[in-house]
Amino acid sequence: MRITVLTGGSSAEREVALASAGQVVTALRSRGHTVTVVDTTTGLVDPADEERLLTAKVGANPPDVLALAAREREVLFSGLLSQPVLHAAEVVFLALHGGRGEDGTIQHLLDVAGIRYTGSGAIGSGVAMDKDLSKRLFMQEGVPTAPYAMAPATADEVMQHLGFPVVVKPSKQGSTVGLTVVRDPALLEAAIIEAERHDDEVMIEAFVPGRELTVGILDNDALAVGEIIPQHELFDYECKYTPGMSEEIFPADLSEPVTWEVQRLGVVAHQALKLRGYSRVDFRLTPSGKLYCLEVNTLPGMTATSLLPQSAAAAGIDFPLLCERICELALL
Repeated sequence: MRITVLTGGSSAEREVALASAGQVVTALRSRGHTVTVVDTTTGLVDPADEERLLTAKVGANPPDVLALAAREREVLFSGLLSQPVLHAAEVVFLALHGGRGEDGTIQHLLDVAGIRYTGSGAIGSGVAMDKDLSKRLFMQEGVPTAPYAMAPATADEVMQHLGFPVVVKPSKQGSTVGLTVVRDPALLEAAIIEAERHDDEVMIEAFVPGRELTVGILDNDALAVGEIIPQHELFDYECKYTPGMSEEIFPADLSEPVTWEVQRLGVVAHQALKLRGYSRVDFRLTPSGKLYCLEVNTLPGMTATSLLPQSAAAAGIDFPLLCERICELALL
């Protein structure tokens, strides 16, 4: 296949996207496909620049996005869709995370241009990125999710309806960027202000203690369930992208009924948001055995430490085959 990998972007997850793209490019070429690379902030990536751009490590902290966003706007509105390699490709592989790459904006542009791309469509992508809308659909379809409120909310209101601790996070952001666990009501306002740096809508969610579980979804089928044991209290940005900062176990050491329920709920959550192709669904399992869906990732990471490739590998699908299968699903 002729495949163009679209990557970079201006979100706080730009470095993650580039790291994902580097591995996807290598994997697809190993399967014999012709692959080119386009960065949404700079345009076509020259083959000589691929190694420099795509092999950089993900830092412990997300990048400053303001300058990147301005540059991406210039590229998007001055000719991203005029790139010949996008139109020449049989499929565009979206190695993008967060921001315009995952919220449906890029998907809308590609739809208008009639260009096929991997993953979910514009509507599903936008709904999944919005944690408030996602939770409403989860509850409608019987997928358990933690109680929550949307800011603004006072500490007294949060105490009355949710109790403490709570998790404060941007409603439309990924990789736990801008997220804070608040145990002291006096620190709630500062956490909301921090989350507002990344999004104009902020979610305040009841903290769910327990084990962190995840399951990959491929073509409406659940892959292996995994457990993440981070060195920090939560599976945060640093733990996600720094080797050695978390232990990931695939398949997770769970009873068969719990494994099946995670897989069942993962598929229900994927379908509730009208997703297609693939996704990754994250859960918490409480000490009492209750499952809560945290979120669905429509463009999950594809780096060396990413969870979807590990979920697929434990189900017998190696990384190059996974990348190829994702492309094939986009052509159906």
